[in-house]
Amino acid sequence: MNKYSDRLQRLSFSQTFVMSNKVREMKAAGIDVISLTLGEPDFDVPDDIKTAAFAAIDQNFSHYSPVPGFMDLRQAICEKLQRDNNLQYEPSQICVSNGAKQSILNVLAAIINDGDEVILPAPFWVSYEEMVKMMGGTGIIVNTSIETEFKITALQLEKAITPRTKALLYSSPCNPSGSYYTYEELEALATVIAKHPQITVISDEIYEYINYDGKHTSIAEFPQVYEQTAVINGMSKAFAMTGWRIGYSACPKWLAQACEKIQGQMTSGANTMAQKASITALKTDPSNYDYMIKEFKKRREIVYSLMKGIPGFKVNYPKSAFYFFPDISYYIGKTINGKPVENADDFAMILLENAHVGAVGGVSFGNPNCVRFSYAAAEKDLMEAMRRIKHFLENAEIF
Repeated sequence: MNKYSDRLQRLSFSQTFVMSNKVREMKAAGIDVISLTLGEPDFDVPDDIKTAAFAAIDQNFSHYSPVPGFMDLRQAICEKLQRDNNLQYEPSQICVSNGAKQSILNVLAAIINDGDEVILPAPFWVSYEEMVKMMGGTGIIVNTSIETEFKITALQLEKAITPRTKALLYSSPCNPSGSYYTYEELEALATVIAKHPQITVISDEIYEYINYDGKHTSIAEFPQVYEQTAVINGMSKAFAMTGWRIGYSACPKWLAQACEKIQGQMTSGANTMAQKASITALKTDPSNYDYMIKEFKKRREIVYSLMKGIPGFKVNYPKSAFYFFPDISYYIGKTINGKPVENADDFAMILLENAHVGAVGGVSFGNPNCVRFSYAAAEKDLMEAMRRIKHFLENAEIF
């Protein structure tokens, strides 16, 4: 007797966690593994944010918050969106959640019926397609390539739209590619979306501040699609608050009310102390946290210079986030030390087992020819990881 639901069996395990768990197992066995798997800043939370959390405890903010978050936090989010993105929202349009992942799920749950289609430009974050499945929808994958910086065009978007299309879900800056959409590129996409009022754009902007060109644009800035857009953001990446689990959505009022209704039946409000600390983070001048961005930028240069020298790697120059997503299709269909490489997941496992470097294959990101490497790691580990990979591939038996 099968006790599992059909819904559960449609889902896959997160490949990022599969690989990170494998890394932990190897480390526990005494193997010296360098992990470049998880998308998590390796910095500590800034002291002013921690101080605000301690103060919230002392002030006894230990009871339930309103479902969509404390009013002063929602007001701070509105002020941030006005300051950084020239977007006008009211607190009633904000829903604070247990991480940006829940914010996306809230929106999908509010709009997706069984069989509805959600356009997913590939590569995409591993959870996107699984979230769509969870809600009964169908992910429509639109492929891109390293030559186009892994970005779709307005023409590709138009061709992917059908009468069943309900949403476009993407991230900019992008996990895993490290690319971002420019103002002009988003304007072209907005022009297409505006012709299809049934479509909701879910714009995941969690890596907004980690943009080395400093030119982040939200598609919600274009008036023609403001009422069709859910902006997703949170505290995890820019403020190194991954474990604090605070994300938020900024939506048209009808959609914000729907997200509150869903969240009220699921988890209710997010962690109260973390909410109060988030106010301090959002009200602080973003330049105060630039030291993290500058460090990521240095690491990008190190990895780029070394990765270009790895045989069989096709590498582009990511302009945001903290990932490289090289094309390793040179190895697809070959064997490495007798092990077949059918896709990038196979290749990533071979690297882990032989070079002792953990990365994540691109199959669950929607691109089976690429591997994601996070450079949210110490410089010495990044240099050693690139050295190990190059040495292994230069000396492996490849047929």
